[in-house]
Amino acid sequence: MSVAPVPPAETAAEALAAHLARHRAAFRAEPFPTHRQRRDRVERLADALDQRRSAFARAIASDFGHRSHHETLLADIAVSVIGLRHTAKHLKRWMKPERRSTPLHFLPARSRVVPQPLGVVGVISPWNYPVQLAAVPIGQALAAGNRVMLKPSELTPATSTELAEMFASLFPDDVVSVHLGGPEVGAAFSSLPFDHLFYTGSTSVGRLVMQAAARNLVPVTLELGGKSPALVAPSADLDRAADRIANGKLFNAGQTCVAPDYVMLPEGQRDAFVHAFRAAVAKRYPRLADNPDYSGVVNERHRARLKALLDDARAKGAELVPINPAGEDFPDDGPKLVPTLVLGATDDMQIMVDEIFGPLLPITTYQRYDEALATVVDRPRPLALYLFDDDSDRIERTLQRTHAGGVTVNDCMLHVAQDNLPFGGVGPSGMGAYHGKDGFDTFSHRKAVFEQPRVNSGFLLDAPFGRTLERLVDVLTKL
Repeated sequence: MSVAPVPPAETAAEALAAHLARHRAAFRAEPFPTHRQRRDRVERLADALDQRRSAFARAIASDFGHRSHHETLLADIAVSVIGLRHTAKHLKRWMKPERRSTPLHFLPARSRVVPQPLGVVGVISPWNYPVQLAAVPIGQALAAGNRVMLKPSELTPATSTELAEMFASLFPDDVVSVHLGGPEVGAAFSSLPFDHLFYTGSTSVGRLVMQAAARNLVPVTLELGGKSPALVAPSADLDRAADRIANGKLFNAGQTCVAPDYVMLPEGQRDAFVHAFRAAVAKRYPRLADNPDYSGVVNERHRARLKALLDDARAKGAELVPINPAGEDFPDDGPKLVPTLVLGATDDMQIMVDEIFGPLLPITTYQRYDEALATVVDRPRPLALYLFDDDSDRIERTLQRTHAGGVTVNDCMLHVAQDNLPFGGVGPSGMGAYHGKDGFDTFSHRKAVFEQPRVNSGFLLDAPFGRTLERLVDVLTKL
């Protein structure tokens, strides 16, 4: 069984360390799994996710109070299964050593790069897409030949239990193990001397994870977040921009690390955008309260946090525009929040400081496009940037001047679904990347190998040194 029981707080570190030791022993016994072994593990995981789709949808809905069944099928199941099958399909080619050229003066030696499993990988997954953000990095770590320990979020307990049961049915507990528990287990987990630690979550917790990993010199991949802007250029199709921004913002009720976090509009286009955004919401969600397609916010603490952001913005002069097509009442203790535009958002408002992670959308305006670009450049580098524009020169200039983990032009979030593109942040939005080949490389050590034949010219570099070496250096430095 790979389900690890929740240990008492005082023994969490010892229990986790003992499990890591079992993983290490298993890895030492099988340090380089074959292509067939790796592909079988990845394909079994993909098949299990597909077969358990309804169970996962029920579990996530239970954890959220309400989560759209179809959003779970799309974002947690389909994205994961498609990505894992992409990995299985291309794995054999990714595993092949890569030939590198060898300088003339070292011939006939040969050089190559060999992708080698790291060993035991720790994965800390979040609550917002609790299946996808656990299964995809685990699948890629298995493809690279590693063993994996998973710490899923305690905020989605039903889903975490379902994940634990699935992995227990698929793999021995020294291939993949799942460790349930609260913050004390998470702290102990992040302090383990893994060969690599992969974390998805908030920037504030990411700092703590990196500090804990640094004590053991554990390399980390941090998939964080930040405030991803949606920049609407002066000549953009405003209706199209509002429609795609609404789609990206309200998917999973905005609880997506790459959701558009604020909009930057040309001066004078705010009212037209509000009208188009309202129409886009009504088209998708003519009703909200009893609409199975509109998801709830994960728990009361996060709902209270979002309401506090609105209260702070209102107190500092913002105009709040709720988008409630059917004029429904929402109970204070219910899981759903009304989508709300925040007009006149300013930098002193907390909603323009914190990552929102909910169905709230601040709107700002600019007079000159270069001013908008400068604002994006001056702010912390986001996980995503969304640009709405049809001017190819301006698109290229924007891509050159701004930094973001990834960019989608004339839509939202779709760069994340491309298995041939890396997904990751930059600066405060994260470090490292995964998905597809980039994920395989993240969980591999790309080992340099130089192979010297029996007959070679290496003796020319040996002591005792003299004029021969000096003449050789003169020749080599002029090549």
